[in-house]
Amino acid sequence: MGVKLGDLIPEEIVEKIELEHLRGRAIALDAYNILYQFVTIIRGQDGRPLMDSRGRITSHLSGLFFRTINFLKAGMKPIYVYDGRPPELKKQAIEKRMERRTEAAVLYREALEEGRIEEARKYAQQAATLDEFIVESSKKLIGLMGLPVIQAPSEGEAQAAYMASKGDAYASASQDMDSLLFGSPRLVRNLSIVGKRKLPGRKEYVEVVPELIYLSKLLDALKITRENLIDIGILVGTDYWEGVKGIGPKKALKLIKDYGSAENVLKHLQITPEVDLEKIRDIFLNPNVLESYKIEWGEPDYQAIEEFLCGEHDFSVDRVRKALTELKETMKEERGRTSLDAWL
Repeated sequence: MGVKLGDLIPEEIVEKIELEHLRGRAIALDAYNILYQFVTIIRGQDGRPLMDSRGRITSHLSGLFFRTINFLKAGMKPIYVYDGRPPELKKQAIEKRMERRTEAAVLYREALEEGRIEEARKYAQQAATLDEFIVESSKKLIGLMGLPVIQAPSEGEAQAAYMASKGDAYASASQDMDSLLFGSPRLVRNLSIVGKRKLPGRKEYVEVVPELIYLSKLLDALKITRENLIDIGILVGTDYWEGVKGIGPKKALKLIKDYGSAENVLKHLQITPEVDLEKIRDIFLNPNVLESYKIEWGEPDYQAIEEFLCGEHDFSVDRVRKALTELKETMKEERGRTSLDAWL
């Protein structure tokens, strides 16, 4: 879900950028977030995901392969960071998500049987989930492409934010705003959904471009601290507590400025939370992260990539070879700019 803070972000501090703006910069991507987007978006008209001849979902592999090549062509240095064990406070949110996805799966089958194709696709997207095969096959592809995979002990966004705060990555990348609460100095959004996108439930399209948000600029613009931002998130709702019904980000900002803390706001509203708010703060301020990690970029194994995608998962040989040719040219150009050793 992520913290819904979009309405709180002033437009003037959001930088619209091109991928080339990230040339030479390491970006720590929230892998689960980007995989979920691929599994949700890359589907047929009837909502069915891409599959191989054995019925295994391959939407994520298609999105990951071609999008990662675009990252590399732009000179970006992606690091994929994977979720580990979620905090105990997230258990309820995960259970609710699974309930919604189960309900959506039932509605999808009903809509499909009745020929309501547009509704079927909507429900199929809502029912999308990540299983062990999707996660492990994506890690294998990333490894074959010579890119680093970091396994976080807990939240992937927290790990990516930590790496960015330490200077081992220029920014973290996710659609969710949680990265800012976790202390990432820079957040890049829309990396996996660049291009024309259809608005939900409407026949209109919008042009989506990457966005760069600086945490310091956000805090300065709102005249708050990071701790205040976390308290705003608590009131609006996080993965660790649903927040207060009827309080959006702008109202939460005003309340925090008026009363100083989430506890004081809830006391004013005569609401007793069923969770310890200090534990939620601690998740954001002192997250469980891997402090010692290895970031290495290597040469792609072109033959193994083709065998994995085409031999194991029935991808088009011509399309994959064309993309791999582009990747080889990209690596050759990078060698020319500096040296392969410097890039790696």
